[in-house]
Amino acid sequence: MKELFLQKKFIIVVAGPTATGKSDYAVNLALKENGEVISVDSRQMYKGLDIGSGKITIEEMKGVSHHMLSLYDVEGESVSVVSYTKDALKVIEEIFARGKVPILCGGGGQYLQALLYEKDFPKVSKNEELRKSFAAFSTEELADKLKTKDDNRFNSIDKSNRVRLIRALEICEAVGKVPTEEELEPRFDATIFLLEAGREALRQRIETRLEKRLHIGMVDEVRSLLKNGVSAERLISLGLEYKYCTLFIQGTITFAEMKEQLKNKIWQYAKRQMTWNKKYLGNAVVVKVA
Repeated sequence: MKELFLQKKFIIVVAGPTATGKSDYAVNLALKENGEVISVDSRQMYKGLDIGSGKITIEEMKGVSHHMLSLYDVEGESVSVVSYTKDALKVIEEIFARGKVPILCGGGGQYLQALLYEKDFPKVSKNEELRKSFAAFSTEELADKLKTKDDNRFNSIDKSNRVRLIRALEICEAVGKVPTEEELEPRFDATIFLLEAGREALRQRIETRLEKRLHIGMVDEVRSLLKNGVSAERLISLGLEYKYCTLFIQGTITFAEMKEQLKNKIWQYAKRQMTWNKKYLGNAVVVKVA
């Protein structure tokens, strides 16, 4: 059966909103299905973003090979979806060559879509004039602007991430909207497991995970990044944990405010992920988690 799957380029996908336990689920699948895991996450690909991004530890991997983790320098330029996809597809082919099953794991909708579907990515250069014109806009205004230009990208993007909003608008200005799922050709024969939790259960998972990350040193991780030369601007651009920990360290917000804002922002992010999953992963096998 495995030989047949490999001839069809069969892969497994573990998706779902943040805090639903995707990493553990993917590891257990890999142990059963002779698989290797590929992280589909916009921050876990960077070196040094460990606690805040929820990067899986060596112990948690249980001997399963993991890929697309800690590859790029965080102080460098943001890794584009194009670059990530190119590197990840090469890893997938290497896993096939070893006779194993690639298991994509993560909640990064744009990255996941790029891996699952054939698509010509827009090669859009920086438009410095356009970027300067956006300087006068607030982050909220940039998000509203993107919604009017590309509702699909608006629903999948981190609306607190100013850098990504500007890049998305830059691409819209150059090439228009991204293709919809119906216009894309699947690359693989994929079985998708979509992890879901009830709204209150998911809220509790988010809060419990946040408390754990704070307990094991998430703020100290951000302090270390700043000490080692990563700019506050760069960390803020990464959004969520890295943004609000940086604001706390700078004295812009209190510890209590940081926690409260993170709970709210992570919950908003989870809702955006659920919207994207409903739109693009309608054929998934739904796995309920407590």
